[in-house]
Amino acid sequence: MLAIKKAFLKKKFFKLLADKENTRVVSDKEIVSVGVIASQKISNFIQIEEEIKKTLGFENVKVVTFLDYDKKNHHAQFYYSDKDVDWSGAFQQTALRDFLNEPLDLLIGYFNTNNVFLEMAVLKSKATFKVGFSEVNQQLYDMEIAEIPSKIDNFLNELKKYLVILKKMKN
Repeated sequence: MLAIKKAFLKKKFFKLLADKENTRVVSDKEIVSVGVIASQKISNFIQIEEEIKKTLGFENVKVVTFLDYDKKNHHAQFYYSDKDVDWSGAFQQTALRDFLNEPLDLLIGYFNTNNVFLEMAVLKSKATFKVGFSEVNQQLYDMEIAEIPSKIDNFLNELKKYLVILKKMKN
């Protein structure tokens, strides 16, 4: 059943992606608020929020993690699973919907494998500037960085360099 849902959502995702591509506007304002959408595999071994605060100096950082569904585990509100996404691609969890509707200045997609549930969240986010790994989906982000997730320092230093060049943050 999950495979059918994923296939259905992928079809919906690519249609939404094509629609968004024609209307995408990138903000040129300086970054104040940062959101991160990460996979469980990465969140398990990297303290993303602390690393962003330390390296980039942003204090307003929110992280949402996608978990593989396990009905025995009950997680905090900033986790979601495939059970929180309906067949039309709508997110059922209120906290997640609020996060995605927030006009963040920067959204980081911190995952390097294709996952329709993660990609749909990035796509539906109202963030004005989106950054992620180059291995995922080139149409999803305004800027991509070629790095492996375990090297978060390299990723964030590269991101910082380009944000300074784009005048989205001060050095």
